[in-house]
Amino acid sequence: MLKIGDKAPDFTLLNQDGKAISLSDFLGKKVIVYFYPKDDTPGCTTQACSFRDSYDDFKELDVVVLGISKDSVESHKKFYEKYNLPFNIISDPNLEAIKAYDVWVEKKMFGKTTMGVSRSTFIVDEKGRIEQVFRKASPDKNADEILFYLKLDKHTLN
Repeated sequence: MLKIGDKAPDFTLLNQDGKAISLSDFLGKKVIVYFYPKDDTPGCTTQACSFRDSYDDFKELDVVVLGISKDSVESHKKFYEKYNLPFNIISDPNLEAIKAYDVWVEKKMFGKTTMGVSRSTFIVDEKGRIEQVFRKASPDKNADEILFYLKLDKHTLN
């Protein structure tokens, strides 16, 4: 399981426009990599729109936002356009990044056990290391939690 301080696994996957996006493209910037189960479902839509609505705050902090699910590029394109998302959403149909970040997990629902994506968010620092991890992220609170964390004056904690 990845933890704070680990090197963030790099990936090169296609975004909603079919353009290759690599985590390493953003070295020198802080990157939010959030994993979500499925396009256009209630929780995932809430989470994406929350990041959309806070996007100017992330931009002001010079932070990149990347959403990743196993949905297809075509599905992402529809989701991206329907909700006017201002950040890349990345298709990972072969579960490359999803497995590298340990978010492909066993889920139990209605007595059935299936495999799926655990809603999780990683903050990757400017050097490509994991700075913070939000496992079992709340769809409606995740963006605000991250903004709070990023804006927190860490000097007051000492």
